[in-house]
Amino acid sequence: MAIVKPFKAIRPAADKVAHVASRSYEDYSPEELKANLKFNPFSFLHIINPGFKFHKKVSGDERFKLVHNRYMEFLEEKVLVKDLEACFYLYEINKNDTPCCGIFCATSVQDYRNNIIKKHENTIESREQLFAHYLETVKFNAEPVLMTYPDHPVIANIIEHTKQKEPVYHFTTPDRTSHRLWKISEEKTINEITKAFANIDSLYIADGHHRSASSDVLAQWYEQSNDKHQGQEAYNYFMSYLIPESEIRIYEFNRLVKDLNGHSKESFLVMLDELYRIKKTDFELYKPTKKHHFSMYLDGDFYSLYLRKNVLPLEDPLSKLDTHILYKTILEPILGIKDLRNDKRIQYGYGKHNVLRMKTEIDKGSFKVGFNLVPITMDEIKAIADAQLIMPPKSTFIEPKLKSGIAIYEL
Repeated sequence: MAIVKPFKAIRPAADKVAHVASRSYEDYSPEELKANLKFNPFSFLHIINPGFKFHKKVSGDERFKLVHNRYMEFLEEKVLVKDLEACFYLYEINKNDTPCCGIFCATSVQDYRNNIIKKHENTIESREQLFAHYLETVKFNAEPVLMTYPDHPVIANIIEHTKQKEPVYHFTTPDRTSHRLWKISEEKTINEITKAFANIDSLYIADGHHRSASSDVLAQWYEQSNDKHQGQEAYNYFMSYLIPESEIRIYEFNRLVKDLNGHSKESFLVMLDELYRIKKTDFELYKPTKKHHFSMYLDGDFYSLYLRKNVLPLEDPLSKLDTHILYKTILEPILGIKDLRNDKRIQYGYGKHNVLRMKTEIDKGSFKVGFNLVPITMDEIKAIADAQLIMPPKSTFIEPKLKSGIAIYEL
């Protein structure tokens, strides 16, 4: 039984939404970030990068307090406005004629603790604590957790009916992505959505594991300090964007390794032959086509690697995962990479042209060998989460990637 609630969102004024909405801060190059801050006074980047106003870099508590100050200024100047009634918000993103449509809502910290909201990634405690402190100071949540739910006919019908109405927002961003948002404020429809999700056993985090965990940490702090805690306070929830499983898009990360861990090319291939059927391909760019099948680029050639039968026991969902298999058969035992998150010898690439980029980086000598995998499926993610297992880092690149500042949840 998943708990979802409508909330009174803080949203951009309709005439400014295209200027307010921003990509993730880390997604901007330094030059692009500087240009946005200089020429767009309404960008949400001014809130999350508050030192620009004072021409200085700020960090820690000073930055957190200034983020709150910039947020209050945006409210005072009516760049951002608060809805007077609690709503669900239907938000459609259409990129390359591939639309996805989901619901902004408040989801329950208690559901997160009880594993109704399920996770498949580890979180780092120091980052949880830092972001919880950030939330405590700024007092709002502007980046929703992306979650999926099983396709549901009642919710699908509500979405289709709502989309026939005039949207509150309709704008296009420079990457040619169309954005539309509708408010769902009718009590009957709100109750139908709430009831439909109450009949869904689990929600699955696709992106935002640290945001979820930090919201839980913050809620624990407030619970302990609030003698009148009742469980319905705003801090007991966090903002999420829920989309049906059929509309999530999952891409693979490739792996690039700087050296062969002291092995020659010939000895490396001999060791691989114990584990894989190896075939040099004639393709200029070669990608794998099935599970347990990898593409490898080494010394100017692409190879197909097919895992030999009975090399590994494929017993649980993690052991069957290609990123785990690659780690257990090649990256750790042969190439000596134990810490996938922090080892400087390995890097990751994703995107439509990532195989070409992998080849280019290796050809110019930045890396020695690269591996490409088929994307992990939603069924695999769910199986990992249901078994309470953890995927290796950089197992999935998931879309949609949501803009910051479209909807804000106040704590």
